[in-house]
Amino acid sequence: MPKPWLKQHRRDYYYRKAKEEKYRSRAAYKLFQIIRKYHFMKPKDIVVDLGAAPGGWMQISSKIVGKQGIVLGVDIKEIEPLNDPNTCAIVGDVTDPEIINQIQEILPRSADVVISDVSPNLSGVWDLDHARQIDLARQSLQIALAVLGEGGNFFVKTFQGDMLNAFLEEVKQYFKRVEIVKPKASRTKSAEIYILGMSLKTKLT
Repeated sequence: MPKPWLKQHRRDYYYRKAKEEKYRSRAAYKLFQIIRKYHFMKPKDIVVDLGAAPGGWMQISSKIVGKQGIVLGVDIKEIEPLNDPNTCAIVGDVTDPEIINQIQEILPRSADVVISDVSPNLSGVWDLDHARQIDLARQSLQIALAVLGEGGNFFVKTFQGDMLNAFLEEVKQYFKRVEIVKPKASRTKSAEIYILGMSLKTKLT
């Protein structure tokens, strides 16, 4: 079979699968695949989901953390409420300095996991889009450092490009284990990759 057909088939597979299993986006499988491999989210965890709309990652996280966990979604767009009682969402911008206070006011304690699928509005100019994505990833990192407890985990989308290595080194300063991952559910041609920071180092007081 020709490779373009296979790539298209895989993309359509996750789209159809999301519809059948009632996930709000095919992106849900990206998160699920990496959690299954690295086990960075577990029952009873408190999870903050940045750039959460339309809610696919919240659905996956809710199933994993269970009734005794909490999933807080944050997005500049309003997120339609999920049926899961362990989830809630707020309208907020990751670039707004007040967003950290808003998150902390809702959480009963420090978060165990921060996940971020935040993306810029793509301009089609690659250098600009890459720079914007790295900036959003860095904003997500700063939020994670503020709301995570010691030993917490961080999972964030980035784009491949010249600025990636510098951001990767920044993440390594704060987490004991750092991996670059690309879920099978990601489109093959997509430049998006994810950085997983596991076990936040001891916070300085």
